[in-house]
Amino acid sequence: RTGFAAYHHSGKPGPVLAFLAEYDALAGLGHGCGHNLFGATSLLAAAALKQVIDETGGEVRVYGTPGEEGGENGSAKGSFVREGFFRDVDAALCVHPGADTHRLTYKTLGCAPVDIEFWGRAAHAAGSPEKGINALDALILVYNAINALRQHLPTDVRIHGIITNGGDAPNTVPDYAKAKFYLRAASAPTLDDVYQKVKRIVEGAALATGAKDSLKPYQNRVENTVPTPSFDAVYEKNLEYFGGRITPLEFTVAPGSSDVGNVSQVIPTIQPTISITDVKIAGHTEEMKAAARSEKGLNSILLGAKVLAFTALDLLEDEQLLASIKAEHRQQIEAQA
Repeated sequence: RTGFAAYHHSGKPGPVLAFLAEYDALAGLGHGCGHNLFGATSLLAAAALKQVIDETGGEVRVYGTPGEEGGENGSAKGSFVREGFFRDVDAALCVHPGADTHRLTYKTLGCAPVDIEFWGRAAHAAGSPEKGINALDALILVYNAINALRQHLPTDVRIHGIITNGGDAPNTVPDYAKAKFYLRAASAPTLDDVYQKVKRIVEGAALATGAKDSLKPYQNRVENTVPTPSFDAVYEKNLEYFGGRITPLEFTVAPGSSDVGNVSQVIPTIQPTISITDVKIAGHTEEMKAAARSEKGLNSILLGAKVLAFTALDLLEDEQLLASIKAEHRQQIEAQA
């Protein structure tokens, strides 16, 4: 329950722009994704824009969206979208800490985090196994069937999971078993299709074993990110003004997921990455955690805030520019359907 929404209206008509703030850490690791920088950058950008928005007109907001890394109400941008916080917003902005280069917004995979559970009947595994219904057997059938399914899925689909409960004692038929899986795909229609395939696998395992089954989300579904190139172009122009340079992407779709994708499905959204190291390092590591508190990492807050604020100001001052960005966004959404 650490989400928040902050508003400042100029009192004059104009666009409504929202800065997205993340600030959660990784369990056991800490800020190995740099969200300590992410949230501060968005807050500073909004504070800077507030100084001039009374002259330009419009409204500036900051949405504090917790749990991007998961947890209770995980991927909370999905909740913000579902509850209508973006219905009257024209565009959303944020910047994510990266490694050794600046990059523009890239496509990410959608992700459906699910719990798979089975309930059977306990029995002594040696004395009366015929009286038992093995929930673990059902779950292992699911695990193996998903392995077989992978051969017949598009290359942009990823499925991975773990068994979190497989029983309590080897001499007792397990009456309960549970697994957590991530179902990922590059588009919402493909993710829907994968979800239905896995659902049929779970139902089939229940029929085969006699166990009762359940497949359900355990946090918000994360949608794939839909970039709006003309919006990113405004960010790139302002980054160059402050001395930064964009490195072209070497991939079409990033293998991970981000709930900024949920926002990008409903309004134009940017989430470029800003360099916080001089060398290439992986995210969710001790090296990234160290970079997130390094001098370069802390200095990225000011740079990112300036570029975001100037980008937002361009949208406030140029009605035609914002209209063209919104039109392109609609085209991008229609193209993925």
